[in-house]
Amino acid sequence: MAQDKVNLLNFDRRALEAFFTAQGEKAFRASQIMKWVHQRGVTDFAAMTDLSKALRARLQEQAGVVLPEVIHRQRSRDGTRKWLLRLADGNAVETVFIPESDRSTLCVSSQVGCSLNCSFCSTARQGYNRNLETGEIVAQLWIARQELSREGLVRQATREPAANPDPPSMAREGAGLRLVTNVVLMGMGEPLLNFEAVVRAMRLMMDDHAYGLSRRRVTLSTAGVVPAIDRLRETCDVSLAVSLHAPDDALRDRLVPLNRKYPIAELMAACRRYAAAAPRRRITFEYVMLAGVNDSPAHARRLLALMRTVPSKVNLIPFNPFPGAPYRCSPPPVIDAFREVLVAGGITTVTRKTRGGDIAAACGQLVGEVRDRTRRSLRMAVAGISGP
Repeated sequence: MAQDKVNLLNFDRRALEAFFTAQGEKAFRASQIMKWVHQRGVTDFAAMTDLSKALRARLQEQAGVVLPEVIHRQRSRDGTRKWLLRLADGNAVETVFIPESDRSTLCVSSQVGCSLNCSFCSTARQGYNRNLETGEIVAQLWIARQELSREGLVRQATREPAANPDPPSMAREGAGLRLVTNVVLMGMGEPLLNFEAVVRAMRLMMDDHAYGLSRRRVTLSTAGVVPAIDRLRETCDVSLAVSLHAPDDALRDRLVPLNRKYPIAELMAACRRYAAAAPRRRITFEYVMLAGVNDSPAHARRLLALMRTVPSKVNLIPFNPFPGAPYRCSPPPVIDAFREVLVAGGITTVTRKTRGGDIAAACGQLVGEVRDRTRRSLRMAVAGISGP
């Protein structure tokens, strides 16, 4: 696409309406375009038959729908899929699809690499290049739906899963394998450090003229950018997950360096404010289980004390190894004992199943191809810390 053309994937409905009214068109043209692009997967303006020929010709001259290139596809033994997507500037990001019996979740990236440096995350070792544009975030959902549709898994996105089981033709590879029902901003990057683009993307995901996901089925995961959590509460009503991973500041400073700027007390206060903004809302806290680091009964009891201060549920994540990782996963009995402390204290706690580990698609394993402008990956190499 020519450099002076606009990429319509970057526009949520509000921006697309402004685009058309500025050209003397009616605002409802935005809804028409959104349905063609996001619901029907059509990117050729000439095929948009409910638009006038003159408007189609003008759009062809002024605009386009720019999509990353799928340069690698992988499929896990458990059905998880991972796509490596090449962006226009040569960087590449990864997107993961996780089918389950009652849902199908797409894990979406928001940055090229990650500007944070969590010590247990493979993505962090790749360094950081830039924020993704809205269109590059939404394109991950667009591509996943098209890829899955080509396999015969055709179901339009709806606000809730179908009441009846899939017919055999739609459950060819298992009842859980269907088009995307949930999206989590939990891939490469810290979403709240790319606030504007991420919010526009989430609005598109929830728009009835685009993907129609309910706010409960779009989840943003953050390491704890406190001012942005407050801003999100006032801007875009989605589910919130917080990567906590430690019950006290001393340990979390080591695991999640962002904690030095926004310590746990400030983070939990922001979570309470976010939960209070909607009735019956609970914050999901992610806690990676690292052997001998954060997995003792004492850690569990301190975590329980924190959880009692905010409506919450906890996901325990068995650590997913990567080459050169300085940690090991806690043994299953240790994880079970940790979980029992939380459950006995009245906190809903789930041990997450590791999915896609054989294709490096599990939590904390995404790497993509990052032109690291932070030189973090080089510094780690010089220090003798091997990368993935």
